[in-house]
Amino acid sequence: MAMPNLEDISLHVDAAAQAAVTLSDAVWDTPELCYEETRSCALHTAMLHEQGFVVTPHLAGIATAVMGESGNDGPVIAFLGEYDALPGLAAQAGVCHPIATGDANGHACGHNLLGAASLLAATAIRRWLAANGLPGRVRYYGCPAEEGGAGKGFMVRAGAFDGVDAAISWHPTAFCGVLPPTSLANMRLDFTFAGRSAHAAASPHLGRSALDAVELMNVGVNYLREHMLPTSRIHYAYINAGGTAPNVVQSEAVVRYSIRTEELADLFPLVERVRQVAQGAALMTGTTVNSQVTGGVANLLACPPLEQIMQDSFEQLGPPDFDTREQTFARQFQATLSPDDVTAAFGQIGQKPRDIALTDFILPPASTFTLGSTDVGDVSWTVPTVQALGATCAIGTPLHSWQMTAQGKSAVAHRGMIHVARVMAMTASRLFLSPQVLERARADHTQRLRECPYVSPIPDDTHPPDRAQVRN
Repeated sequence: MAMPNLEDISLHVDAAAQAAVTLSDAVWDTPELCYEETRSCALHTAMLHEQGFVVTPHLAGIATAVMGESGNDGPVIAFLGEYDALPGLAAQAGVCHPIATGDANGHACGHNLLGAASLLAATAIRRWLAANGLPGRVRYYGCPAEEGGAGKGFMVRAGAFDGVDAAISWHPTAFCGVLPPTSLANMRLDFTFAGRSAHAAASPHLGRSALDAVELMNVGVNYLREHMLPTSRIHYAYINAGGTAPNVVQSEAVVRYSIRTEELADLFPLVERVRQVAQGAALMTGTTVNSQVTGGVANLLACPPLEQIMQDSFEQLGPPDFDTREQTFARQFQATLSPDDVTAAFGQIGQKPRDIALTDFILPPASTFTLGSTDVGDVSWTVPTVQALGATCAIGTPLHSWQMTAQGKSAVAHRGMIHVARVMAMTASRLFLSPQVLERARADHTQRLRECPYVSPIPDDTHPPDRAQVRN
């Protein structure tokens, strides 16, 4: 296989690195929740124009999705970016203690970095293809609503990834290496129970409590946990508990369930069992229940040929070269964590704890990594996909924490995102230079789909919240 020139790729990454850092920091400054990423999407769109991409806005009919493309003929390699934030997790940049922010949003999963590094890699490959006169097209997908909104799932369903030969993405963490494809398939449903209100003291016999139904459903699901696969997960949250007056029988209550399984094929039967529990709770309380799927994602589908190419790229580049000031900064944040946080971080990658604040190694092949759910999974069932982990924070920093938000504009975060952009760009360059690798990846992908076909976990009648607005 022809080896790309590491220095050549790095020069193209370095040429656009400051623009990517500026983009990342600007998105950090304007944290927006799923399907509300108007300013963040506009910032990514502006950089796509500045870097010479042909831009398609409102991709898949979603106002905050965008795609940029460059190049001619040859294979199509896509980079996936995200930019949505989380509620209630704001923090002050670089400050090692929590601040009172109420429900303010924050980039506690590092998506400000995720989108910027993916766009940086796409920009470097665009320039590399042009400089070397090579055929091939590079795409950048700005994807909204990864945090519970299943944005990529809707994009897959709309055919947004048609024609892509391979997709590359990454996620910020404390370590760097190939991300093992071990996410969970997930479906979110709202169960709305309808009953009959009544005076709880004078005429309780006339009431039919929707809140009782929700509580009975939760009890039933708790018994179900013993009789499902040990790798499956079921979580819930009250969306509407029926009001605050205890002397009124609650006529309506809504509970949201998140149901996860290791394999997509196991998701649908488990969801049906939860629905049956809900029906039983309604029957016991004389209420009715309606369930509505609000989103769903597939588990990640492996692609060993692409994973090997990315592993080679990581090993050729080595880990980030964090300096003394960055090490000191990371130690300060590590001091805000418990020893259990650090131990759990090493356990997540299957290694014994070490007294280091920032990673100094590349994860070996076939490492373990415990992951929740991601809508990149649906892309991976559509085209061969590979993901990286990028080291952007102190070891032990939990995702979805104020500490993750506070480190999101640091020199550590910037160095880590540029480092992983190099790895992604190197991976893509090797794919452009080695059509046989892409062919092996397609063959592997086809065989996996033959063994277990993809079924979208999002029903046809479920749409992104802004779909009608964009269509009009």
